[in-house]
Amino acid sequence: MVVVTVPRIKHRFVEIDGVRVFYRETGPQHAPALLLLHGFPSASHQFRRLMDALGGRYRLIAPDYPGFGHTEAPADFEYSFERLADIVEGFIDAVRLSRFVLYAFDFGGPVGLRLATRRPELICGLIVQNSNAYDEGLSDLARAMTANTPTVPGGADSVRQILELPVTRGQYEGGTADPELIAPDGWTMDQHFLDLPGRKEAQVELGLDYHTNLALYPVWQQWLRENQPPTLVLWGRNDAFFPEAGAHAYLRDLPDAAVHIFDTGHFALEEKLSEIAPLISDFVDSLDQE
Repeated sequence: MVVVTVPRIKHRFVEIDGVRVFYRETGPQHAPALLLLHGFPSASHQFRRLMDALGGRYRLIAPDYPGFGHTEAPADFEYSFERLADIVEGFIDAVRLSRFVLYAFDFGGPVGLRLATRRPELICGLIVQNSNAYDEGLSDLARAMTANTPTVPGGADSVRQILELPVTRGQYEGGTADPELIAPDGWTMDQHFLDLPGRKEAQVELGLDYHTNLALYPVWQQWLRENQPPTLVLWGRNDAFFPEAGAHAYLRDLPDAAVHIFDTGHFALEEKLSEIAPLISDFVDSLDQE
C-alpha cells in the first residue's frame, strides 16, 4: 500500500489583549517553525494549500489579524498597523514561538517588519512574497491608494471602492498566466469576511493608516542592512500594486538574498504553489534555527 502523508491542521483561538485571535497550526512541535502572515483582503485561509504541502515537515502557524477572517475584535478596537503588530506580537508569545522564519505577504510585511525591528532575536529567516518595503516597489495605483489619510478629503470613500467583489476577485485573477488555476474559494471567502458587520469600517481605518508604513521604509531597510537575515524573495511580476522592481530592491540591502520572479499576479501561491513550495522547503532546510 502506498503511504500518503496528509498533515493534520488544527484550528484554534487564543485571546490577546481582548482580541480572540483565530489561527491554523500544523506540523511537529519541534520542527523548524514558520509564521505565515497573510495579506489584504484575505486571512489565514490563503495558506491552506501551503500548509498541506509543507505541514508534514515544518511547524506552520497562520493567524488572522483583527478585522480579518475568523478573529473577533471588540467594537472599540482601533485599527492601525501598529495595533495589528501588537496583537501578533502577543500571539507569538502566547503560542510560544521563540524562533521562526517570518513569511510576509502583502500586509504581512508592515506587520512582520514591525515585529522584526521590535524583536530581532525571534527571526531566523525571512520569506518575502509580494510585500513591499521600497519606494520603487509602489505602482501608480499603490501610490494613489497610500496617499489616502484621515485628513485627505474623500480618502475614506476611495478606500471603500476597493472593498467590493470585482476588486477582490481581480486581485486573485489579475496578472495570472492561467486563470483556470485560480480557485474561486479565495476571493469568495475574502468577500464574505469583508461584508460582515463592521469589517469594511475596519478596512477603511487600515487603508487610511497605510501611509505610516511608507514612513517606516527607511527604518526597515536599516534593519535589513544591519541584521542581514537570510532571505528568500518570491514575487508575482504582474502585481498591480507592487511591481517587480520591489522584489529586486531588497538586493540593495540584502545582497545575498535569493530572488525568484514568477509569471503571475499578487496572490502568487494560488497559481505557482508547485514551484514555490520546494523553494521554501530548501530555504528553511538551509537555516540554523537554534
